[in-house]
Amino acid sequence: MHFKNVKSILSSKNGMNLFRGCTHGCIYCDSRSDCYHMDHLFEDVLVKENGLALLETELLRKRKKCMISTGAMTDPYIAAEMDIRVTRRAIEIIERLGFGLSIQTKSDRILRDLDLFKRISQKTKCVVQMTLTTYDDDLCAILEPNVSRTSERLSVLRTMRDEGIETVVWLSPLLPWINDTLDNVTNILNACIEAKVKGMIWFGAGMTLRDGNRAYYYQKLDEHFPGLRSRYEQRFGNRYVIMSENHEVLDKLVREKCEAHGIMHDPNEIFAYMATFPEKHPYQQLSMDL
Repeated sequence: MHFKNVKSILSSKNGMNLFRGCTHGCIYCDSRSDCYHMDHLFEDVLVKENGLALLETELLRKRKKCMISTGAMTDPYIAAEMDIRVTRRAIEIIERLGFGLSIQTKSDRILRDLDLFKRISQKTKCVVQMTLTTYDDDLCAILEPNVSRTSERLSVLRTMRDEGIETVVWLSPLLPWINDTLDNVTNILNACIEAKVKGMIWFGAGMTLRDGNRAYYYQKLDEHFPGLRSRYEQRFGNRYVIMSENHEVLDKLVREKCEAHGIMHDPNEIFAYMATFPEKHPYQQLSMDL
């Protein structure tokens, strides 16, 4: 881990990456791709040293309140966060200044900040996004070695349900011949239905591979799934988007399950929901009516 000053912290769409790089070790991670021009080892996480000061300054300059989201380059709950508390301090700024929050993770460390999510939810809007790829914890440990197992993440979703905090699940990626099975997706969907998630972000059964993350992924295939790399190379070559042979069956399953249980599954609809700051919060409206 190392520290560096940066010029800004919020993107044009009010997303923030407090770190650059990650220690979760997910074998399929797109953030390893060469196109992001990372000038340090991926696991040597860069912490934006002045990020919190920039965040407060940029939020104070905004004329209207809005939703602030975490970016996808680095999970906000890497292991080091429990010591350096950068994510928590950022959320404290967001809560204190009255902004909404949409935060994405694969870690049950997020439960540490439940008190902040509840306070934001009471004042404006808070959405917790959780990535789920692999229902079986043993397989999850291979694909996502340094992160909470799926059973732990599902427990987070149930906790958020019980606390009245909206949740969205990213059902992605599904790796051909590894976790792109009917059994895997059915189990994840049933667990999400039980947790009453609001939305399921679904781009189809597949994954992306490009220069940088492809080499790392193939290295891990050689290590954990001998012989599968050659199958990928023969079938997909150097394609960026790789779709599973089971895409049509799984796509039908996801859509039917979500529609039957009132779960949003159109990505554009979900992104619009997460980006929309509530003009009138139900708690505020209730107090006015009284």
